[in-house]
Amino acid sequence: MSRSLSPSRRALSLRPAVAAMAVATTMAFSGLATPPPAHAQLAPNGAIGRAPLTFADIVERVKGSVVSIHVVGGGPKVAQAPQASPKGGPRGRAPDQPFSGIPGLPEDHPLNEFFKNLPRGQGGGGANPPSLAQGSGFVISEDGYVVTNNHVIENATKIQLSFDDQTAKVDAELVGTDQRTDIALLKIKAPSRKFPFVKLAPKDPRVGDWVIAVGNPFGFGGTVTAGIVSALARDVGSGPYDYLQIDAAVNRGNSGGPTFNLDGEVIGVNTAIYSPSGGSVGIAFAVPAKTVNEVVNQLRTSGSVSRGWLGVKIQNVDEDTAASLGLGETRGALINEVTADGPAARAGLKNGDTILTVNGDKVADSRDLARRVAALAPNVTADVVVLRGGKEEKIAVKLGDFKDANGPVSTPAKADVTPKPAITTDLDVIGLKLSAGKGGRDGVAIVEVDNSSDAALKGLRAGDVIIEVSSQPVGTAEDVAKGLAEASKLGRRALLLRVRSGDQTRFVAVQLKKG
Repeated sequence: MSRSLSPSRRALSLRPAVAAMAVATTMAFSGLATPPPAHAQLAPNGAIGRAPLTFADIVERVKGSVVSIHVVGGGPKVAQAPQASPKGGPRGRAPDQPFSGIPGLPEDHPLNEFFKNLPRGQGGGGANPPSLAQGSGFVISEDGYVVTNNHVIENATKIQLSFDDQTAKVDAELVGTDQRTDIALLKIKAPSRKFPFVKLAPKDPRVGDWVIAVGNPFGFGGTVTAGIVSALARDVGSGPYDYLQIDAAVNRGNSGGPTFNLDGEVIGVNTAIYSPSGGSVGIAFAVPAKTVNEVVNQLRTSGSVSRGWLGVKIQNVDEDTAASLGLGETRGALINEVTADGPAARAGLKNGDTILTVNGDKVADSRDLARRVAALAPNVTADVVVLRGGKEEKIAVKLGDFKDANGPVSTPAKADVTPKPAITTDLDVIGLKLSAGKGGRDGVAIVEVDNSSDAALKGLRAGDVIIEVSSQPVGTAEDVAKGLAEASKLGRRALLLRVRSGDQTRFVAVQLKKG
């Protein structure tokens, strides 16, 4: 329970502050050394390199180009945005997902009534009432092209826009969408009108740059919030593309809205937030302007986005995997599975190959490979260098179209995973006990895992099936033992296993115990 201070206690509580002020005043007038004043730095274009006295001038220039988007859907289906999911934390949500209230807030609290009465769409009656949704967007051309998020207009049967200074809504049509970047392009149905518009920033921002977000949170159109760029190149678990992280307040309804720099240029499209409760906690993510520009140009030209497609499932190369492959550094993308009759399969790429370069450019990791391939056009031939059997090979691959990326994946036949504890082989050096196996190339079931081993730390469990060792198929425990002996002979400190768990396969590099 909070207590109010009596007059005497208040006076006592203020004395330290008064004393501190007196000390500061004495220092200022006694000639003691004080830090030099900070001088504002001027950018080449005249923008002040520190916090401006007001954002009002910038807002006046750009606010007219920002729109609120009102969508009527074809049914109860709700489109989902990319979910921001930093490692070790709860998943985030799209800014425009429904607000579910503040956890632990009493039912009679005034805030509950406030959130309950916020503007929101209400569907009609019937078994399948039309759904209403709201989001944000911005005009990028005088003739009325508008950028927003794909998840804002997905499944829409009617799209209308409204400007902050006008009450009347205008109709818009969908030009094209790109689910992979969650970007959509609209066109206002008003050929004779000219609209205020803004440009996408030609340069990437820096961490610490001031930013302004404008949008339609909770149905309150034309809302302005400010913050800084918190981080660049964030992986939010939504494909290979990076996001900007900003701390300007972004909430439900802000999806698809712009984030501006101090020059009034759009540096990103607000797309997702990290939030346990659904409200802003100062962590929002925006698709960078460079990515938006590439996507919008294709949507405007053809209504869709074409990307190169390799036809593989890949994973990163960590330290243990690099050691098991004989790589001197942790780079490249390890092929886990090859799509049947896909571009990689036709070119001769195999499970266990590690892709090191594409067209001479080094591949840092699996996300880097995905971006590099997607940046190439379908039917283009790419020169891919892979590490196979300890040697580098150059393979020419004619890329397919990412739209065809739903083909079957080539996987080996399932093994009999029934443990046979009476016939087992101990491989103490990797902390595993294996069934004897039946021969052939169906794999070997793991019967037991040493809880203190690296194999246990890597997630191997009894019932998992080892199907390859150092990219060689195995069918018996002896095959695994031979692969282990070969790795030891080559001086490797880890053994690369390809393991099937249920219907999923993955590579696991298991450290060898030091004898």
